[in-house]
Order: sequence, then C-alpha cells, then structure tokens
Amino acid sequence: MDNKLATITNLFEGKEIRSIWGSEKEDYYFSVVDVITILAEPVDSSDYWTTLKRSLLIEEKSELPTNCRRLKMKAKDGKLRETDTLDTTGIFKLIESIPSPKAEPFKVWLAKLDREKVDEVFDPSKGIDQMIDFYLKEGYSLQWIETRIKAMIARKKLTNTWKENGVSDGVEYAILTNDIYKEWSGMTAQEYKSYKGI
Repeated sequence: MDNKLATITNLFEGKEIRSIWGSEKEDYYFSVVDVITILAEPVDSSDYWTTLKRSLLIEEKSELPTNCRRLKMKAKDGKLRETDTLDTTGIFKLIESIPSPKAEPFKVWLAKLDREKVDEVFDPSKGIDQMIDFYLKEGYSLQWIETRIKAMIARKKLTNTWKENGVSDGVEYAILTNDIYKEWSGMTAQEYKSYKGI
C-alpha cells in the first residue's frame, strides 16, 4: 500500500464504509463492497459486485471496474486484506449503476465529505479537531493524543531537515526512517508495524 495513504473510517446511516485518503491524488478511495452493502443490501456484497462488474464490462462497456484500485483495508477479522476501491468520481458512477432509494442521500453524504476536506484546507484546525475527536472515540486519552500530535510535529521538523540537506527521494526517507526505528525498537519500520498490527 502506498505509504501516502491514511486510513479513514466513515459512517453512513450508522454503517461503516472503509475509506482511505490518497494524498497524491487528493481524493478518497472507498470500499466498493461497503457501498454496495448500503445501497443494495444484498445477501452477499462480493457476489453482487462480481455480477455487476461483469455486466458493466460486457453489456455496458463501462470502464468503471477497470478503474478500481486494490488497496489493503482492515477486514472484519481485523486483518488487512486487498479490497476493490474507487475514488469519489468512481463511487458516484457506481451509485448510478445500482437502483436504490438510498442513492440520493448517499450522494449528499459524499458531497459533504468533500466539503469537509475543502474546509480543512482553509481552516486546518478543523482537521485537527476531527483527529482529536476520532482518537477520543477510539478510547485514547488526551495525554496520548497530545503525545501523538507532538510526535507528528517532531517528524515534520525531521523531514524538513532532511529536505534541507538534500534528501529528496522516498527511498532515502525510508532508509533513514528504518534507521530510526532500528535504533529505538530494534526492528525495521515494517517489522514494528507488523508487530503492532498497523
């Protein structure tokens, strides 16, 4: 998975829609089967998606299924599994392919998500407030959240120092990050993330 992506969990009418923010494209990627579950309420969302993909490709000559991006998302069993995702534009097209009375409210919900992202650009404190609210809902203490924010600031200072000293390649960042992880944890960044299940 591209390390520029950050997992976000969104809810529509109390139902989870796994999504990821792709910073390189500045857009969300949504789990297709989660959206199908909400719109069509099929017995098996994966089967429904398989049938719909075939219909879109063969009968309608739609490129929607080929525009899917497979990204790792947390499954019900807690493990990361590759999942078909679509960006916001793709999800709007998917909604149009599924007859559902929930289609219009879903479009409004998606538009609100994009609006919130625009608001964060003009008022970054809204993004910080959302992050704090998210961590509080997940059960983290204010002290933990404060430490997390300070760690993010320290990381930003460090990467800025690296940039000022000619480190510009993602591979070079990865090597330096691994060195830091090894120094304090005895593991590479990937080993530590696997150990922590993140």
